[in-house]
Amino acid sequence: MQIAMRHTAETCDVTLSGTFTFSDSTAFRDVLAQIGEPKVQRVVLHMAKVEFVDSAALGMLLLANDEAAKYQKSLIINGPTGQVRKMFDLARFNTLFTIS
Repeated sequence: MQIAMRHTAETCDVTLSGTFTFSDSTAFRDVLAQIGEPKVQRVVLHMAKVEFVDSAALGMLLLANDEAAKYQKSLIINGPTGQVRKMFDLARFNTLFTIS
């Protein structure tokens, strides 16, 4: 998976692309670290270019959600499609995340 981060004012935009699996856990820690940054109030995960997620990726997203709640910040998932959207629907992520 490729991860690109960009900061604008109080938002950290994170664009993910490729396949999101257990092997990406180390790289995803950088995203988790951004949630704790004082100037960041909102993290937007742009996932339109993610083609596949496994159960470990779902777990990492849950960790990110817990981290955002801990710091009272917003975590938004933007644009999941295909298999990724189906996995989110099966996991009922719409009840845990703001998905746009």
